[in-house]
Amino acid sequence: MLSFALGIGTQNTQGDWLEIYYPAPLFNPDASLVAAAQQALDAPQGNAAISFLPEDCTRLAKALEAAGHTAQAELAEALSASQRPLVAMFLDTDQPPQTAPEVYLKLHLLSHRLVKPHGLDLTGMFGLLRNIAWTNEGAIDIEELPARRLKARMAGRALSVDCVDKFPKMTDYVVPTGIRIGDTARVRLGAYLGEGTTVMHEGFVNFNAGAEGPGMIEGRISAGVMVGKGSDLGGGCSTMGTLSGGGNIVIKVGEGCLIGANAGIGIPLGDRCTVEAGLYITAGSKVTLLDDQGQEVNTVAARELAGQDDQLWRRNSQNGRIECLTNKSAIALNEALHAHN
Repeated sequence: MLSFALGIGTQNTQGDWLEIYYPAPLFNPDASLVAAAQQALDAPQGNAAISFLPEDCTRLAKALEAAGHTAQAELAEALSASQRPLVAMFLDTDQPPQTAPEVYLKLHLLSHRLVKPHGLDLTGMFGLLRNIAWTNEGAIDIEELPARRLKARMAGRALSVDCVDKFPKMTDYVVPTGIRIGDTARVRLGAYLGEGTTVMHEGFVNFNAGAEGPGMIEGRISAGVMVGKGSDLGGGCSTMGTLSGGGNIVIKVGEGCLIGANAGIGIPLGDRCTVEAGLYITAGSKVTLLDDQGQEVNTVAARELAGQDDQLWRRNSQNGRIECLTNKSAIALNEALHAHN
């Protein structure tokens, strides 16, 4: 079994799941725990989202306790007081998700740091998530918002809509240890924030993306992008994701890198690379390659330099060309280029 979790969520008036909160998801759970939960809830084998009632919780808790899993048993017992829909998610294999509870479990696993970005299959997830108004009274189906707003007004309450999106903010579900976030609305559930990561107010982290930490994030980490240990993203900078024109190229920032303010990358960077402020590098950008003496070696497309270490990317302020300064000799650079080809 890949993962198991007990959750509490929200459904619309049609009984469709809008969102699910899993307080304590498990990755690679013990077989005895899974067997006990499956038997107590009469769950089938394979991937399954099993809805259950508060009156089922005591039976489930006793089964988990008997199997020696006290923490999950205590959670099951606590859920017996729930006024909201309950679900047990059994994730046997990593396949494209089929239900909203499955999507939410995978997003939780990422934000709990149990899995790193690209570690789970999220194919087709957008079609399983409804467009939701995230309000001070919880998640509301966007189609049901007018009726709920009127109902709240008639009861003397003001319904405040924080955002309209398929994804909630991470901190309403998971707050990893050892991090800081200036504006929590700018980090989506499914983001991976390693120990020591600081996301300032201008920073943004999408789902299935994140930073190893420690690092300062003042720019955008797009979906699918991972930033290495000790790397910083300057104010307003951009990483091109697979959802925003990057195609299937996985953009990665290595360790010890700096992407300057308002700069951007459309290629993966190796370790110890610096991109000058304001310089956006796309895969097809023509780049003049300079050796360790500052002498011109060649002109290549940026994609040919992808993933290499110890590079300084800059724009020549006199002639406007993009330059990549390395710490290698001209001979070593030519050998590396030929090896790449």
